[in-house]
Amino acid sequence: MKVFLVDDEIVVREGIRESFPWDDTPYVLVGEAPDGEMALPMIRDTNPDIVITDIRMPFMDGIELCRIMRAQMPWIGIVVLSGYDEFEYARQCIQLGVREYLLKPINSEALKGALDKVSAQLREERKTYEHAANLRARMESGGKLVKEKLIGSLFSDEASEKDARDVLTQLSSMGCPVPKPFYTVIDAAFFPVEEGQAAAAALAESSGGIAQPSPGRVGTRFLVLGDTAEDAEEHAYAFATTLARELEHTGSSEIRVGIGEIVDRPEQIYQSFRTARHIRHLLVERSDREAIILGVREMGEQADEKTPAVISEAKLYMSQNFTNPNLMLQDVAKAVGMSNSRFSTVFSQQTGQTFTEYLMYLRIGRAKELLRTTSVKGTQIAREAGYNDSHYFSYIFKKNTGLTPSDYRAQYQNQPE
Repeated sequence: MKVFLVDDEIVVREGIRESFPWDDTPYVLVGEAPDGEMALPMIRDTNPDIVITDIRMPFMDGIELCRIMRAQMPWIGIVVLSGYDEFEYARQCIQLGVREYLLKPINSEALKGALDKVSAQLREERKTYEHAANLRARMESGGKLVKEKLIGSLFSDEASEKDARDVLTQLSSMGCPVPKPFYTVIDAAFFPVEEGQAAAAALAESSGGIAQPSPGRVGTRFLVLGDTAEDAEEHAYAFATTLARELEHTGSSEIRVGIGEIVDRPEQIYQSFRTARHIRHLLVERSDREAIILGVREMGEQADEKTPAVISEAKLYMSQNFTNPNLMLQDVAKAVGMSNSRFSTVFSQQTGQTFTEYLMYLRIGRAKELLRTTSVKGTQIAREAGYNDSHYFSYIFKKNTGLTPSDYRAQYQNQPE
């Protein structure tokens, strides 16, 4: 299972990263961040199964991070670290669905026990969801089938404005959290269809009502709900990336996922579906990696001819600012005039790399250049490559190149790349 770490204390992050026996466990550390604000876009990029987070951090604390993850990514297991043995923190954590609460200082044995407990819970829940989804998929009648058919009717060109509003009213009476102010549609295709639909249904059931599924001929379509336009977009992005990952885990292939524009009227849901379907069709000729990248279109937008230029602008901005250790996705998104989730999605679609991967590519590239052409110390190279922590820089460098900085210098100094 993939684990992400959030803690503002470098010594804590370093201790967990270096001292915990990752290679001897079924866990892999896929990323870390010093606060919740920086962590959120990285969590969306890396799709961890479990997030370990401190409580007290600058900018965005652990409580707020847990609140956002519970709302947008409820399928992630959360382990909280705290140096404060206070009932109020524990109470808030329980309310936010935190699985484990550990007091600092922690040791490897305690952390391993917490991860084992959370992963066992997640696996059991996934089995339960999949079992329930398989049972309901075999039912020819019943509430779930009615809901799916009602949602599916929203994607029909035969539905009138009144029909769409009536459908949402019926869904609301059946316990679905609609109507909401904003909607978008995800259209996913995959093979084999039946097995993928079971996984998609299980994930939708674990979303807390965020995504309402309707199985189709080649996959599953989802109505995604939001209280604001940004809320709906964030929900759609987080759900769709996790859906693609889960489908891959179940052995699905030919995965194609499209997201339609955000709409604020029931009668526009069909248009959002048409856009999502169109984007999904465009992905057919892409490579497997690109084919699970998502296409997002703003309200009323049929195509975005400016996207390549925007991504070029973003790359230029990153190349000029990657040495800033505090550079975050939201900084680049703001610089090019996009929302965080839209920029993250479009950047991945256009480049085949996540924002985090590309930023790391720039930083490691700069470090390689300095190691080959200069004799400056590793701590200075770390700073010039955009890392405050030289130990973390060494860890990232070796993880990406297979060599420590000193070994790389010994092997490649004065040689062209």
